[in-house]
Amino acid sequence: MEKYFWITDCPIQVNDCIEKVVRPEAGAVNTFIGTVREFTKGKRTLYLEYQAYIAMAEKKLKQIGDEIQASWPDAKTAIAHRVGRLEISDIAVVIAVSTPHRADAFAASRYAIDRIKQIVPIWKKEHWEDGTKWIGDQLETTSYQDQLPTEEEMYHD
Repeated sequence: MEKYFWITDCPIQVNDCIEKVVRPEAGAVNTFIGTVREFTKGKRTLYLEYQAYIAMAEKKLKQIGDEIQASWPDAKTAIAHRVGRLEISDIAVVIAVSTPHRADAFAASRYAIDRIKQIVPIWKKEHWEDGTKWIGDQLETTSYQDQLPTEEEMYHD
């Protein structure tokens, strides 16, 4: 069975996502590629470390795909997110959405990245020149200081 929503510790091949959504009836394929940036809020990042509860994260990525399908019935979506150590400019996430028309592909792609940050249990640890910190959830509204949440804390929904 082909996977459309996955977490990987290997470099993401952008074309793997694109090939899953390309189809004759789609006039648009929008691809969002999230990369590791060097400076965040004025601090120089050396590298990032992503961790996830993989089974739950993949379930939530599929949920996002289902939400996109409900809002844009002609859309087809693939999402890959990387975990582990990522260097500056490495690809952290790829979202590919195809639709008959470009406006829907753009809107669904933006929806996907926003929802990933809201509901997918993936955390990042920033490694700076002067220290490290678990940033917390991807919206950066919850800090985990030196450790990640427990499974009980994560599976409260």
